[in-house]
Amino acid sequence: MPADRPITILCVTSYEKGQEFLRTCKSLGCTVLLLTVEKFRHANWPHEAIDEMFFMPPELPIRDMIHAVSYAARTRHIDRIVALDEFDMENVAALREHLRLPGMGLTMVRYFRDKLAMRMQARDAGILVPEFSAVLNYDDLREFMQRVPGPWLLKPRAQASGIGMKKITSAEELWPWLDQLGDQQSEYLLEQFIPGSVFHIDSVVSERAVLFAEAHAYGAPPLETSHHGGVFTTRTLPRNSGDALALKEVNLKLIGGLGLVRGVTHGEFLKAQADNRLYFLEIAARVGGAFISDVIEAATGINLWREWARLDVGAGKQPYELPPLREDYAGVIVSLARQEEPDTSAYNDPEIIQRISKYHHAGFVLKSPSSQRIQELLDSYAQRFQSDFLARQPVPDKPTS
Repeated sequence: MPADRPITILCVTSYEKGQEFLRTCKSLGCTVLLLTVEKFRHANWPHEAIDEMFFMPPELPIRDMIHAVSYAARTRHIDRIVALDEFDMENVAALREHLRLPGMGLTMVRYFRDKLAMRMQARDAGILVPEFSAVLNYDDLREFMQRVPGPWLLKPRAQASGIGMKKITSAEELWPWLDQLGDQQSEYLLEQFIPGSVFHIDSVVSERAVLFAEAHAYGAPPLETSHHGGVFTTRTLPRNSGDALALKEVNLKLIGGLGLVRGVTHGEFLKAQADNRLYFLEIAARVGGAFISDVIEAATGINLWREWARLDVGAGKQPYELPPLREDYAGVIVSLARQEEPDTSAYNDPEIIQRISKYHHAGFVLKSPSSQRIQELLDSYAQRFQSDFLARQPVPDKPTS
């Protein structure tokens, strides 16, 4: 690439997100292209940071996407391609490989999208994972269910959170589900269900070094809130607590074992009730959803979208330095609301720094110098939300935008 030509970065997303990523790329002098689905043509994009926009139908076949981007490349130099959402990562990896551009290819993306691939790689790296089996050979499944006591989770290999998961209590219950899935059953795995507390840790990685990692504790496990309804919360863990230190240690080992060169990650771990050991659940090479990035920025000053953009634009050729950190504490509470636009004015504690404005949702981001104060507020608000706002709906089998 000629030194006098700005980098052109193509951002691909099937969801309305990543606005700060786009702004940061533009502030770094890039030419910014955005490819998104037609339904988001008039979404809240930062148009001042976007040089050109392209639109595609939902679930566009990858071969058609490759042809469309290759056609655009006839008259534009494309230097980087980034998926702003997890569900676009495999398509973007295929685009990179076709155009021979830097970044994760299909094999590496599998470690951050495919629950079977990431479990196998993590286990090979010596990291504790729940017992699992691919849904491929039926004799192997029978052996697994005889060896590993139920219940088990039937998990889609390439979905996020609790979407599409089924809790299976007996072998007799599994086979009808597999019959229903038909040819899609190989896209699932069967995993030991381990009761416990769920944590997440979010990282910034540059040239294989983890430069930043912040550990958090969910309130109710995401699987529980997604399947049974309820109030979602997460909060910064006390940084010198045993849980935070253990999470950072296993996260460092995991990222090294998966071979990530640069980017941001959102990893989830479970602390088992039975033995207090940490089990790896899943990891994604993206910014965490559910306002987690807002929590991290409130607590530390680090905006993961902004740092991800800086890493991608530099691509290892420009020195990367993490901005100065704060060490406050933060949390988020959010729930589906009965009201279209819930009135949250009765919640007026000074720790509320952001009111979540989303149709049929209520929620806040909180910030304090005290982790105990954040925990107290989240516990109190979770009880109040039950009567003030909470609504429930079935978990979808597929993600919705």
